[in-house]
Amino acid sequence: MSTRPPLPPFTRESAIQKVRLAEDGWNTRDAEKVALAYTLDTKWRNRVEFASNRAEAKAFLERKWRKELDYRLIKELWAFEGNRIAVRYAYEWRDDAGNWFRSYGNENWEFAEDGLMQRRYACINDMPITAEDRKFHWPLGRRPDDHPGLTELGL
Repeated sequence: MSTRPPLPPFTRESAIQKVRLAEDGWNTRDAEKVALAYTLDTKWRNRVEFASNRAEAKAFLERKWRKELDYRLIKELWAFEGNRIAVRYAYEWRDDAGNWFRSYGNENWEFAEDGLMQRRYACINDMPITAEDRKFHWPLGRRPDDHPGLTELGL
């Protein structure tokens, strides 16, 4: 059996690392790669969509990133205990008409012993913004280590 470190039970440091790894993965916008972080029987709730396995989660991600263009995400650890992590996050994106949005949310994660996520429950709100109001300006891909996080940005 392969593992996906860091593994539960989480310490503060390993929970922070797990959150950053998730952020980095989602910022690739590579649904195939991101889906590998979830168990085969993963359960998701994302807004009004539900996924009951890894294939459905991958299909969701493919749809998401076709719609949410120029996607950039920041996640921040909120709390952790044992095999669970709670995060808050914000991401910026534009639609195909050029309208910009900042989406705010919270996620609750539960991990299997091998470090794969078995449950993901997300609550998200979208706020229209202007291009001038954007705060996430790094090149597409991984957020640079010196880019401010949510707390530093006042989000």
